Amino acid sequence: MNFFERQDVARRQSRRLVWMFALAVVGIVVAVEAAVFLVLHRPGESAAALAGPLLMAAVLTLAVIGLASLYRVASLRQGGAHVARQLGGVEIGGDGGDPDYRRLRNVVEEIAIASGVPVPAIFVLEHEPGINAFAAGYAPSDAAVAVTRGALDALNRDELQGVIAHEFSHILNGDMRLNIRMMGVLFGIFVIALIGRKVLIYGRGGRDARSAAALLVAALVAMVVGYLGLVLGRLIKAAVSRQREFLADASAVQFTRQTRGIAGALKKIGGLPSGSRLADRADGEEVSHMLFGEGLGFSGLFATHPPLVERIRALEPDFREEDLQALAARWRAAPPRGLDEDVALGLAPAAGSAASTRADARELSERVAAPGERDYERAGALGASVPGFLHAAAHDYGGAMTLVLALLLARDDAARRRQLTVVEARYGRAAVAEIGRFRADVERLDPALRLPLAAMAFPRLRRRPRPQLELFVETVRTLSDADGLIDLFEYCLAQMLRVQVVEALDPGRHWRPGRRRLDQVREPALCLLAVLAHAGHADEAAARRAFNAGVAALFADGTAVAYEPPCGGPQVLDAAWPALDALDPLAKARLVEALAQAVGHDGRVGVAEAELLRATCAVLHCPLPAILGDD
Repeated sequence: MNFFERQDVARRQSRRLVWMFALAVVGIVVAVEAAVFLVLHRPGESAAALAGPLLMAAVLTLAVIGLASLYRVASLRQGGAHVARQLGGVEIGGDGGDPDYRRLRNVVEEIAIASGVPVPAIFVLEHEPGINAFAAGYAPSDAAVAVTRGALDALNRDELQGVIAHEFSHILNGDMRLNIRMMGVLFGIFVIALIGRKVLIYGRGGRDARSAAALLVAALVAMVVGYLGLVLGRLIKAAVSRQREFLADASAVQFTRQTRGIAGALKKIGGLPSGSRLADRADGEEVSHMLFGEGLGFSGLFATHPPLVERIRALEPDFREEDLQALAARWRAAPPRGLDEDVALGLAPAAGSAASTRADARELSERVAAPGERDYERAGALGASVPGFLHAAAHDYGGAMTLVLALLLARDDAARRRQLTVVEARYGRAAVAEIGRFRADVERLDPALRLPLAAMAFPRLRRRPRPQLELFVETVRTLSDADGLIDLFEYCLAQMLRVQVVEALDPGRHWRPGRRRLDQVREPALCLLAVLAHAGHADEAAARRAFNAGVAALFADGTAVAYEPPCGGPQVLDAAWPALDALDPLAKARLVEALAQAVGHDGRVGVAEAELLRATCAVLHCPLPAILGDD
């Protein structure tokens, strides 16, 4: 099952989940109605006489659940970082002096680059000794990954990579949106019980004993019904979550191409005293279905995760429960320390160079949200090839902004002076001096590293207030147009900035599951193919062959379409993006396959083609692993 099929399945599961919770809510309303009827009905009285109170009780119950759920979902639209901070997470930025933080950040960035998603905000739950992690957010553009201090201390690099890859699979499989909805509806159900409990505590002692008694009975009914509804909601949540955890484990193995990492992390959860349990159980209740391991210690029908030994056996079929007991005894004598194991095992961040590779374009659509071993090696090579000065700047709050602006510096002296004049007017001379420090390194930078380097800076940019971010986006547009021509790199950078940074300000508004068919977006799709063919080929005949290869893969009717070089530069795509992003998942798969055919007809991928493919998949919300160009 590829990314697009998983997205289609996730959408169907979301609809089923909504119906299941709707039935749970109906059950709560029926229970409230029955309680009201039993309390208010008098012998010989007609049931119709209670129509008013029954209707009021139903409306009030639905209103409380609905408004509470909407409130909770709205609060979660602030992004994954908001959820992580609510749980006490500490965001990590630059390397600092903590080698655990440095190792975590390197692992997260490598997996983000390899899988083609925006680098998420990274948090550590310092007060949690158990081994656990979660990914939260409304969309990939505002995702946050959080790990516990226990995971940092106990896991070696392979195991940490397996855990993070597991969490990235939740991002890629569309689980985060589903998780947000579950949190919202469960909160609405829980509010019913909470109101009843509060009234029971504070509602005694009224002047009118009869009214007080009625109020207390109503409160008791609300509390009992609310908790019964919460139990039913937990059962639904657990059933959905258990199946998605097996998929996430399998995806993590597919991403990292090895089982020892994630299997080792699961063994340590079972063999260490702290396990995966959260110390903060109150807040852990809401995110229990989002965690890597069982956070609350539930079992059976209420467990949000499959049994630990079953998860390990799915990865290592010969593993026995006795093996886990032997590991636990060994670790009691000598508790594991992740960094020490890294040294003993010879594990280190991937290193290499960003040398060009020949990508098999026919595999591109299969690699969307499914990075392979080569992608991880390439991601490590990309990170290692970025000069240390620029790498550090990308993770600095102030340096990230000036670094991205430096990437836009024109080679033409007159255009560059105009650009720096704009920067000085908006950000002062200090920003101009900072850009000057980057200039030599940026000019020597391998062109294939430009967009990945900018992506490393995006998490720091997302931390800026909205007015500053809007001014920055406008500055990027102004600098790009300083020479009167927006080239492909400038355009792709602006699109990725829009999707992966600006959309994070309000992710729920900017992304919706698409439903359109390819025949409904024929002209925008042909426009994209023409721009891609033109970008990758200076020779018009070669561009025409690339275009025709893409058209043949996109439309099965065999209709011939004449290739016309696009006029006006890549900006002609501005009108095409909304329609293309509205395609349903399987239609997007077909479009990406067609783009891959256009790129791969000559057996090579140029830098321009790689950048446009990366930006296109970002706009379509289809994360593509980093591709290195041949020129």
